[in-house]
Amino acid sequence: MKCSRGEANPSAATRTKLFADSAGYCQNPACTQHLFVETAKDGPIHFAEMAHIFAASERGPRSNADLTDAERGSYDNLILLCANCHTAIDKAPDDYPDTLIRQWKLERAERLADLFSVKAYGSRAEVRAVIEPLLTANRVTFETYGPGSDARFDLESEVPAAWHRKVLGSIIPNNKRVLATLDKNRGLAAGREFTTIEAFRQHTDDLIARHLTGADGGQRFPEAMDRMMVGDA
Repeated sequence: MKCSRGEANPSAATRTKLFADSAGYCQNPACTQHLFVETAKDGPIHFAEMAHIFAASERGPRSNADLTDAERGSYDNLILLCANCHTAIDKAPDDYPDTLIRQWKLERAERLADLFSVKAYGSRAEVRAVIEPLLTANRVTFETYGPGSDARFDLESEVPAAWHRKVLGSIIPNNKRVLATLDKNRGLAAGREFTTIEAFRQHTDDLIARHLTGADGGQRFPEAMDRMMVGDA
């Protein structure tokens, strides 16, 4: 997925955001290609390719001489596609103008919002009722498969591979739904909950980067999330 084009090369944060927004699928809403495949020996691999909406150079498809290299490598000028869709938009740029590709990103985001069934609620208790099962499921998964589980003492255990798979398939999607719900109901938050939400967002972004791009370190799960939307504001 690497793009070696100087400043037109997306940053690690941009690549992470693209992966997060894709939810594991090509961002062409007409395409159902899953970008991750589980292999027996190598674990999960991906077929994702970052495509420039306006070309990375002035000679590429949908070129725009008014853009700087940094703008060409920005999140707004990129979309995550499968190899087939990436090839199609670059080989037939007249059939795939920038307006259409930007619409793809918007439709994918709207489809994910519908999938998450994000709603505005009238009380903190209602928000808590939505996010608590997701946080509980993630906690149980972490305690069973995570780096702190008893499996770390078994060098031949397959649990680390299962942990990696569950982070991609369960924990990250659950985190994204929690964040979408909190963002939609931000008016019900109070005090340090705003800071906790942003810390949880950074934790989720870092988790994605660690498990998709091999990045080290990152924000730990903010324990205050266990009390998010509990009680009156």
